[in-house]
Amino acid sequence: MKLDDRYFAGLDSGTSTTKAVVIDESKGILGSFVRKSGANLLESAEIAFEEALKRAGLNRDDVDHTVATGFGRRSISFADQVKTEISCHARGCHHYFPEEITVIDIGGQDNKVVKLDAAGRKTSFRMNRKCAAGTGAFLEEMAYKLDVPLGELENLARKSRNGTELGSFCTVFTATEVLDRIRGGERLEDIVRGLFNSVAKRILEMDNLTGRVIMSGGVVAKNPIVAEIISERAKKEVEIAPHPQEMGAFGAALYAAESWVAKLEMKACNQ
Repeated sequence: MKLDDRYFAGLDSGTSTTKAVVIDESKGILGSFVRKSGANLLESAEIAFEEALKRAGLNRDDVDHTVATGFGRRSISFADQVKTEISCHARGCHHYFPEEITVIDIGGQDNKVVKLDAAGRKTSFRMNRKCAAGTGAFLEEMAYKLDVPLGELENLARKSRNGTELGSFCTVFTATEVLDRIRGGERLEDIVRGLFNSVAKRILEMDNLTGRVIMSGGVVAKNPIVAEIISERAKKEVEIAPHPQEMGAFGAALYAAESWVAKLEMKACNQ
């Protein structure tokens, strides 16, 4: 580490997991960490931050500016600034795809579809806050009902030959429908594929997909089949962003770097 090096951090406190990312001035990721959010959001953020710093070979005092985002962003008292998860996922994705894009983020409790112009400005966004159907929580609940490890859903779905279509969208009603399908003798692989079909359908009903389509979030990080199904149904290529689960934290770190530079420029103007 050089004495004049500058480092920035982003923390994404989600309903399911907390992510921390540390970057340098060139905006390269030096260290990152993901852990369960649990009941104590501040503690989870502290642990994730320390682990990301350890992987970066840095101490907390080395970080010049920190931005928090996500559901629990205001619980992270040590952050210098907060930003919405919509802004941070959009900022992170546009860093890698600097053109007109549609960002799809499937989170633990909500889905977001954000449209950006070529300069990275938001032109529109949609978010489903009223129901967790089609989100990470939906898949977790269905995995529990099926007595299947969450990490096995992707492999099961890929074995499906005739993925079923589930009529219900509400998580509670879908659980009942899934049990009825099991009773009716449908293959587990086809039912699981049907769950992913349901997630894709929810996304496609939120907004039309324009420009280059990029997906982020923990669901697609662990289940890339979701991007494939959306692509197939939309008849449009859907790409997965680099390190999709940490994208919100990465976008927050980018904002941290930009805020620090702006602060320096303002200070110089006032001298």
